[in-house]
Amino acid sequence: MSNPIEPSHYTEMVISPLEFIEANQEVLTWCTSNVIKYVGRHQRKNGLEDLKKAQWYLSHEIKRLEENN
Repeated sequence: MSNPIEPSHYTEMVISPLEFIEANQEVLTWCTSNVIKYVGRHQRKNGLEDLKKAQWYLSHEIKRLEENN
């Protein structure tokens, strides 16, 4: 039976994206956290769709940084 709270596409990893993000939350933004999440799970969940989501969040973060510099 699958667990919707902690699905296998996260628990089968050496370190889950959540654990990594929580350990590095002082240096990660919302967008960079989502990049890690989607790249980390793409092979176990939605493949190309997750990589495209990661790309969108990364592009959004780059745009934000460029506008603030």
